[in-house]
Amino acid sequence: MKTIEPVSIWDNGTVRQATILNTYASNVVLGISATFSYFLYFDSQNTMGFQVLSSGSLNMTGEAYQQWQQDSYAWDWIAGQLNLTITGDYIPPVPPEPIVEEEVVVEQPIV
Repeated sequence: MKTIEPVSIWDNGTVRQATILNTYASNVVLGISATFSYFLYFDSQNTMGFQVLSSGSLNMTGEAYQQWQQDSYAWDWIAGQLNLTITGDYIPPVPPEPIVEEEVVVEQPIV
């Protein structure tokens, strides 16, 4: 997943900002073409997690397919097709460490 410059997308009567792009090759015909499924997410930063705002597929053929040697090329090609700007790798938030209360042991006097 990659972070992207925010893109406004209409979602059930509300405009939301897609900030995350995810994609995977869903069909590859070696030497000929690749079909990529993509998803644009809104990170709600609450218990709902990610919401898909838009999804679809793109078909890479011809010269673009021939130039695809590394994943970074595919990411850049997909972003270009969707008119998106990748800003970096998505790094999931680290949940806060739980607070551990120390157990207090009171020694009883011997009588």
